[in-house]
Amino acid sequence: MGKNKLRKWTEIKDFAHVIQPAFEDVYKKDHLLKGKLSEKFFKNNLPIVLELGCGKGEYTINLAKKFPNKNFIGIDIKGARIWKGARIVEEMELKNVGFIRTRIELINSFFSKDEISEIWLTFPDPQTKKSREKKRLTNPQFLNSYKELLTPEGIINLKTDNHSLFQYTLDIIKKNNLELLYSTPDLYSADISDENLQIKTFYEKRFIEEGEKITCLSFRLTNNKPIEFSGDD
Repeated sequence: MGKNKLRKWTEIKDFAHVIQPAFEDVYKKDHLLKGKLSEKFFKNNLPIVLELGCGKGEYTINLAKKFPNKNFIGIDIKGARIWKGARIVEEMELKNVGFIRTRIELINSFFSKDEISEIWLTFPDPQTKKSREKKRLTNPQFLNSYKELLTPEGIINLKTDNHSLFQYTLDIIKKNNLELLYSTPDLYSADISDENLQIKTFYEKRFIEEGEKITCLSFRLTNNKPIEFSGDD
């Protein structure tokens, strides 16, 4: 392991706005802050927005700057990536941003029912192989876990350059009669006025330079039944 990475891992431990529990402390267990992130971590009662697979936290940070009346938490398993975002947050003295270093499969150990108002999935790994569909962050298994955390009006947003993942998610929304708020296979040619969608991550800028079209969609998990999809079989 390089000295630079070791330095980042050491430094991230001192960031007050980063939570990184040991795997065994949250696997099939509740984190001590579960249901209390706004109260105990942010010291307020504002709604929480998550970015899953946040990488360097570019979306998390930019949204937090635009919406000081909300709390934002970026989640990723890669410590070196989180370090970058956490360093920026510290330098900018943003008080409504936090990071959790953990696997996304374990987020229900951190958040209680109705604790989350919105989820952003920004350029997640599309898991293109059929054998890895269950690792897609819009797979029914993940959506059902998000459903346990989101408020009744909670929103999920997906931005991706992968049209297969985009269509896969649309198919799940349609099959389960979920509430689709908007969708487009080409964001920057569409007439969508949501300024939040104009935030561009490092990878998004690269995709655009390579001529890739950016897709996006937004939806609610309004159906009370468990979310299913025959394509998982």
